[in-house]
Amino acid sequence: MSVLEKNFTAIITGATGAIGEAIAQGLAEYSDYEVVLIARNEAKAQKATQRIIQATGNQGVRYLLADLSRRADIYALADQWQGPLHALVNNAAASPRSRQETPEGIEYQFAVNVLSYLWMTKAFTEVLKSSAPARVVNVASYWAGDLDMDDLEFKRRPYRNGTAYRQSKQANRMLTVAFAERLKTFEISVNACHAGDVNSKLSNDLGFGGHESPEQGAATPIWLATDPIGLEKTGKYFSHLREERCRFGENRQAAEQLYQVCSTYSEQ
Repeated sequence: MSVLEKNFTAIITGATGAIGEAIAQGLAEYSDYEVVLIARNEAKAQKATQRIIQATGNQGVRYLLADLSRRADIYALADQWQGPLHALVNNAAASPRSRQETPEGIEYQFAVNVLSYLWMTKAFTEVLKSSAPARVVNVASYWAGDLDMDDLEFKRRPYRNGTAYRQSKQANRMLTVAFAERLKTFEISVNACHAGDVNSKLSNDLGFGGHESPEQGAATPIWLATDPIGLEKTGKYFSHLREERCRFGENRQAAEQLYQVCSTYSEQ
């Protein structure tokens, strides 16, 4: 475990899910870490926060409510934020079995799994800059692919939640590279990782179980959020505490194109 400076603050999105709560608890085990859970359901957020405080003894654990499928909620979070932010862990994910849309008319899985990462990073960029050195950890997956730049919302293709999920995880890995290029001069690192195969609502919705515990799944995101390597490296992809080649991130032109397309949703 790394030795951290005092008064570190971390945000974890999707913090009431199996992996999200395990990430939050792992970070809260550092007594000098303030941990902020972002969730949509207040009852779940309250229970998760209480469990983490009880398990770690860290009283600096709290939650904030936001619907991460909605840009306005995310920017409201950032506008109300006070104090520093040293680690942003983008972990929120959903994979509904049928195609759904947000009130703004955006395909739901794309909004949560992809755009929330982009919106959270953009919304908190100035806070991260003022807190630097800081880091962004994007929870992606080795199960990635199928990205169609011309049909990101499955308006033309038949919606299959597994295909949409794979696309979203490819997008996470590509946007990591695009953000890393933009933020490296500000001492903000941006890395992506596979978080492990954990039995969760998400994996069940995708038709899978999981052979790793939530703690095992959370290990790599926690490592990137706390270990010096998470600042020394940027624009990289990791799995099981090791850097791995990312063929999606290597295509810088496509990553930049995806960033530009996704950024148009910030103007809506």
